[in-house]
Formats: sequence, structure tokens, C-alpha cells
Amino acid sequence: MRVVGQNDKKWTRVGVRTGLAVLALAALASGCGQDREPAEPAGGQQPLQAPPARALDSYAGKLRAAQAARTAAAKRWGLKKVPLAAPPPPAEKPRITTREGFEVDGHERLDLPPVFTTVPVEEKVVFLTIDDGAEKDPEFLRMMSELKVPYSAFLSDYVVNDDYGYFKDMQKRGVELHNHTLHHPYLPALSRARQKREICGMQDVVEEHYGTRPVLFRPPYGNYDKNTLRAAKSCGITHVPLWNEEVFVDHWEYREWDRRIHPGDIVLSHFRGRDDWKGTMPDMIRRFLDKVTAEGYAVGRLEDYL
Repeated sequence: MRVVGQNDKKWTRVGVRTGLAVLALAALASGCGQDREPAEPAGGQQPLQAPPARALDSYAGKLRAAQAARTAAAKRWGLKKVPLAAPPPPAEKPRITTREGFEVDGHERLDLPPVFTTVPVEEKVVFLTIDDGAEKDPEFLRMMSELKVPYSAFLSDYVVNDDYGYFKDMQKRGVELHNHTLHHPYLPALSRARQKREICGMQDVVEEHYGTRPVLFRPPYGNYDKNTLRAAKSCGITHVPLWNEEVFVDHWEYREWDRRIHPGDIVLSHFRGRDDWKGTMPDMIRRFLDKVTAEGYAVGRLEDYL
């Protein structure tokens, strides 16, 4: 037996002695050649078994195939780099609190849903959220599925009710559908009762067409008051995510003075097309992914952190 050290010549004699000791220990562990019954595992334990080599090879092969598919998709959709893989969801979800300055009177006392623009994380991950639902571009669905990029949709019934099926397809692809009111009004101008009809009414629409009642709600234009949050809570809403950046087809806009993205930031965009933008939904996604990837960020699934 040869034990390799940092300097073979210096350690030759020690290596021989060490090798003999290892052989002796191995002999003792095997019962010194005597016939013995195999040791039984302690109660409640299972014998340790190495995973079959074929299973490991199969798993590694699937990982390579998935990465190759993502690389091909990035090239096909005109991205500058392959999007980074998001970290696994946190074992313990972070505590979400209302951003300073975004509180309403009695926010904590009434246990109202937190209003936030960033998820407290250390990893370089951001979250893409898309509002309204006016543009229903099938190429966008295909692009996001091929790239395996998660996002969350906040829907308003007045623009989705001409094609509920489009968002059903989106839901089948793993996207969570959330509440953005029935008619997209400026909520603080409405009474609490009317705000409740806007929010709870959209809860009913989502449940009727998609089988779930959302727990996330985004007020139109990001505007709300105490009545908004009280109404939202009564409708089953638990979180009110706003945003820290907004991405368009041709530029970004920032909430913070440093005009940078940060770990845990929520990014807003909209379901828009050439009628509203100088481009398409895939154009917007290219701008979004090229920037976050270049700056070392992955895109996470917001719901995994809430």
C-alpha cells in the first residue's frame, strides 16, 4: 500500500507503517478472517446502501440534457447568455413585513397584509411579476416554458375575460394567477364596500375559471389605503407585493435612488404588445433576462418565498 503525502520521499517510511496499520484495522473490522454473522442495524435504522451507479448516471444525464435544452432555448430566443438557475426554495420562508413608509394607520394592530417591494433574501435572486392581462401572446408562453423562467401573473377581469383559456394554459405551465381587481380602478377613491367588491369579485372570477382563490393581491397603480387592505384581508388576501423595478421593452425604471437591482427585488411588467409598446412580450423578456443574468441574478418563484 502507498499513502501519498505532500512529499513522497520524506514520507516513505511513515507511509509503509501507516499502510500496515490500515491493513490491520481492516482485518479487525472483517473479523480477522473468522466466519461471523453480519451485523444487524440498530433498531429503527436501515442498512446503508449506495445508490445504483445507473441511477446516478441517469440523473446526471437528465441534468446535462436539461442544461443543453436551456442553452439551445436561450440561443433560439436571442438571449445574450443562458439564464442562471435559481437556488432551491428556502427550507424556512423569510418573514415578510411591510416596507417602512408603506404602512397605514393601525397596520399591525389590525393585522393587515404586509405591503412590500423586496423579499428579504441573501441570494442574488429576483422575482418577475406581470400585471393586467391585455396582451395574450402565445409566443410569450412558449418562450417562458422553453427557458424555464418562473413568473407570477396579477390579473384584472376586464382585460382577461375575452380569453380565459389563455391564462388557463398559463396556469397549466405552472404559473400562479393572482388578484389585480375586476376593473383596475384607483382604489383609494372608492368606498370600502366598493373596494371589497373589486377585490372579492376578482377572487370569485379566479376561483370560477382557475379553481383557486388567490392569496396575493396587487392594487392597481400600486395605490391603496387602509380600506383597501381591510377589504383585501376580508377577501382572503395574505400578502400585497408591489415592486422595486419595472421593465419595458426598451428601458427599465427604478424605485431606488441608486437605479440598481438588489437581492430579493420584485420586478413589475405588463401584458402588453405592439399596440402599447415598441415591441412584444418576448422583447420585454429579452431585456429583462439579459440584464439580470449579466448582473449575476437568477429568477425565482415568488410564491416559494411567501
